[in-house]
Amino acid sequence: MTTSELSLSVRDLACERGGRLVFGGLSFSLGHSEALVLTGPNGAGKSSLLRQLAGLLDVTQGEIELSGGDPERTIGEQAHYVGHLDALKPSMSVVETIEFWRSFLGSIPQGAETALEALGLAHLADLPVAYLSAGQRRRLSLARLIAVPRPIWLLDEPTVALDAASVARLVALMKGHLGHGGMIVAATHLDLGLDGARQLRLGAGVAV
Repeated sequence: MTTSELSLSVRDLACERGGRLVFGGLSFSLGHSEALVLTGPNGAGKSSLLRQLAGLLDVTQGEIELSGGDPERTIGEQAHYVGHLDALKPSMSVVETIEFWRSFLGSIPQGAETALEALGLAHLADLPVAYLSAGQRRRLSLARLIAVPRPIWLLDEPTVALDAASVARLVALMKGHLGHGGMIVAATHLDLGLDGARQLRLGAGVAV
């Protein structure tokens, strides 16, 4: 499989939480090297949509289809989902965390060092996660995007707790991912400056 073959299609998607319809009739498509930015007020379903794409939330109605991917793997297994929680173990060191992800998810041999350098964490490699600041924890959570390459990034407010320099670093990584044929769906309140990125405002159901 190559990323140039990937195509994600969402048709007439609906999401229901706690007996309430969060959104319905949602349709869009996304190809390689394309980014979709999710906007809309709190409670509009941005996080729910990302979780549906990742296979973490049931689809009430409609279809999510990935063409050109690995037929033996789900969309979630071919994607990185980074949600609101950083999901880190305080007792593990920074490098141990990266090595765990590489072992659990599979990676190229140089993944750990490359990921630490990419997120500016190399000097903290031996520090326990418990001692990291909120911004450093967020960067470590994002490091698995680099440590374990996957073609689809599903990012829920990825810039939370990041300073301006770290946001710029993340944007550069996102542009690099798109430049290599990757795909990104991100919910964010910031204008990340991703040239050509489409927007989908939840409630309208149409990507532009």
